[in-house]
Amino acid sequence: MEQVTIKASIKSSLNKVWDYWTSPEHIVKWNTASEDWHTTKADNDLRVGGKFMSRMEAKDGSFGFDFEGTYDEVVPHKRIAYTLDDNRKVVVTFTEKEGKTEVVETFETETENPVAMQRSGWQAILDNFKVYTEKH
Repeated sequence: MEQVTIKASIKSSLNKVWDYWTSPEHIVKWNTASEDWHTTKADNDLRVGGKFMSRMEAKDGSFGFDFEGTYDEVVPHKRIAYTLDDNRKVVVTFTEKEGKTEVVETFETETENPVAMQRSGWQAILDNFKVYTEKH
């Protein structure tokens, strides 16, 4: 498995970024890689051993899947580490500096899709998060 790191610098406070990243009512609004997809449901038990789930579906109803995992580490306003249900590891860090919050996400790739496609998909979701957080 290869590791890929993506990042975004968000013009917002760390408190707001953390809230929008971890609250299901916000996750369903930003968690998509393209306009023809959406997240219809999100659950988040933000604690070590807690589980999360985002239901991602094509808007035309042709395909959908649950993005699920279990938290390995939760350091409020600093770091989240989790293991996806397929055993891939993900680490997300949050750093506030000069009125912006940098979100850095490192994930292990899967073998079904090209690495470049995975990187662009995860980056698109992070970019949507940035736009949503800066607008609301």
